[in-house]
Amino acid sequence: MSGTLSKLKNAYHLLKSIDFAMLAKLSEKVDLPKVMASLAKMDDTQLNGLMKMLSSGGKKKELPPIEGDFYDLGSKLNTEDRALQLKVRAFMEKEIKPIVNEYWLKAEFPFEIIPKFRELNICGVTYDGYGCPNRSFLMEGIIAMEMARIDASVATFFGVQSGLAMGAVYMLGSEAQKQEWLPGMQQLQLIGAFGLTEPEVGSGTAGGLTTTAKRTGDTWVLNGQKKWIGNATFADVIVIWARDVDDNQVKGFLLRKDTPGFSVEKIHDKMALRIVQNGLITLTDCRIAEADRLQNANSFKDTAKVLRMTRAGVAWEAVGCARGAYENALAYTRTREQFGKPIAAFQLIQGHLVEMLSNLTAMQTMVYRLSEIQDAGNLKDEHASLAKVFCTLRTRDVVSRAREVMGGNGILLEYNVARFVADAEAIYSYEGTKEINSLIVGRAITGFSAFV
Repeated sequence: MSGTLSKLKNAYHLLKSIDFAMLAKLSEKVDLPKVMASLAKMDDTQLNGLMKMLSSGGKKKELPPIEGDFYDLGSKLNTEDRALQLKVRAFMEKEIKPIVNEYWLKAEFPFEIIPKFRELNICGVTYDGYGCPNRSFLMEGIIAMEMARIDASVATFFGVQSGLAMGAVYMLGSEAQKQEWLPGMQQLQLIGAFGLTEPEVGSGTAGGLTTTAKRTGDTWVLNGQKKWIGNATFADVIVIWARDVDDNQVKGFLLRKDTPGFSVEKIHDKMALRIVQNGLITLTDCRIAEADRLQNANSFKDTAKVLRMTRAGVAWEAVGCARGAYENALAYTRTREQFGKPIAAFQLIQGHLVEMLSNLTAMQTMVYRLSEIQDAGNLKDEHASLAKVFCTLRTRDVVSRAREVMGGNGILLEYNVARFVADAEAIYSYEGTKEINSLIVGRAITGFSAFV
């Protein structure tokens, strides 16, 4: 009798707890008898799983952080370097990210960022003296990656200023030239450019420069053209490489922006690195004093020293471009819903994301080791060339997959990935094409030169 009373009491409390109004509304949407029949067939494990799912239905699923450094290479940095990395990251997120699409679309340079860059005090990061920070090549690479993670154009502007232009003066200039130019360039009060490539001469600059230099007394007369010269439209000084007509050797000159016979035309209609102000330079009987010739640049081998140093930075920039595309794509797939759930929950999308992360992680570990070799003073042309080949090639794959997982939205500028896709094409080509860098590595490993 007591057992029957107990069951009746439980049934009574159960009936009291049922919201019949809710059941009536629910019956309009589903077949309740069919649902109840299905529930009755479930075993305890299935019912417990269902109750767990229902009890957590109101809670927001906690997702892992979006982090492109999957192997946590950042943890290998010392406290000071890690703080600088995060400082540059915060700067790019706050100052550059909000404006970058606007300026990229207009193909204009945001000059207002130059004083803000100055406050970071990272220009000429690897150089000793002249106000430079004297940090490691590893730190220089990480800075390039953090910049390109937000925008490759800004990273390129900085690489031309801090790497190619300042590097040419630092490595090949006289002490007087270093004292005149480097402190102002380090503070971004003076902007530099690097004029090597020509309209008809790209990969063949080692022996085929058509820009000429003729010495007459203490003056050099330069004639010719340079193309694709970043920062050229507003630079205060441009390092010009020209062939000495007397000894047929490549020499470097510091061309001041107000030199008579110098003119520059902005290159328009680019599909990549649109913020970078590339110029077509024309030199017509430009007279440059012997004092403005780079005193330690006497052949293309000297030019190559600068290129070797900065080519590693381009590999890091490729990593940053890939990382930015991957992190943007990952964030998108976790919020974009199709068929009732985020597309990140689908196997094919996860497959693309893992392929992207695999490439990115391989690239990161490669350039990290490359910078360690550079910091040890053992960097060779083939080391930098291999990293440039591999990283720029893999970046193309990463940005392509990033665009793919975003579907049609992947071609819209507002989602950022389209910009990374376009910019990856420029990074793939400059500082030596895949073919030329491959031949540099091929020569090193076979002992035979395949260059024409």
